[in-house]
Amino acid sequence: MKRLMTTYAAALAGITALITALPATAAPAAAGQPGIDWTPAQIRAAFAPVRAGRKLLPKHWPGGAKVAVVLSFDVDNETWMIPNGKIDHGIASEYQYGATEGLPKVLKLLADRSLPATFFVPAAADMLAPETLPAITASGRNEVAIHGWVHEDVVKLNDAALEERLTRQAFDYLKAKTGKAPVGMRTGAWSASPYTITTAQKLGLLYDSSMMAMDDPYQLLLDGKDAGVIELPVTWILDDYPYVIPEGSLPDPERLFKVYREEFDAAYAAGASITLTFHPQLVGRRSRFAQLEALVDYMRGKERVWFTTAEGLARYVKANAGR
Repeated sequence: MKRLMTTYAAALAGITALITALPATAAPAAAGQPGIDWTPAQIRAAFAPVRAGRKLLPKHWPGGAKVAVVLSFDVDNETWMIPNGKIDHGIASEYQYGATEGLPKVLKLLADRSLPATFFVPAAADMLAPETLPAITASGRNEVAIHGWVHEDVVKLNDAALEERLTRQAFDYLKAKTGKAPVGMRTGAWSASPYTITTAQKLGLLYDSSMMAMDDPYQLLLDGKDAGVIELPVTWILDDYPYVIPEGSLPDPERLFKVYREEFDAAYAAGASITLTFHPQLVGRRSRFAQLEALVDYMRGKERVWFTTAEGLARYVKANAGR
């Protein structure tokens, strides 16, 4: 037994010496995860550029309304294909549907019911279909807001100057085409870099609608200080894209709109607000559009519902939050 223990000890010592001699490389599981070694100060600093401040929910809505509703449409069409520079014309045609069929249906729905909406439009979407912006603004009720130059993902850009240049180009394009400077934006892919809100400040924007920290409008903090830009939050559960993207569509669109109705009912009961997001190239398809019509009529059937644009909501909460 003593000899066996001696042999075991010698073997263990040899293994230990071998391990000690190996190069001090990072464990494979840690590769590409530098944040696991961040200090508490580094963790706080990483998220400090953009944080949620106080909720900006007023005590009353205009006219004694029970709920504020913003119908918003991201008019992406084919633009999401542009940043990577690779165009598949078959897939592109699926998204061109937004210009040829989807948007006209949406605008007719709004006109028939005298409802306003906010349209977040990449500049390139109007370049590809120049009738887009004139059609949206024709009624005088709708708002046009920034949605990037070519629907770029600002986090992937990771460049403050480039992000500002592209956003400013989009701002200038929309202003020139519509005759009105946009007052709000929603980034492509709903991403937000450390530079996004600074860019919004430089453009003098009233609001952003790319983030999701609360149910209702809230104050944005930039490095702990009031950014002066109001956040009108979005959420993926109130966006048709994850549910009805052509590559993975729900078999029954009614399930999606059941979620929308339940969210609306909860906001109505709370005296709160709700921002709904649709894409004309997706919701414009016949079965889905029928559900959109039913949802709009359901909300209109309730008493004291204030339908407004994103700009209208932002201006109201700015003036009345906390009063």
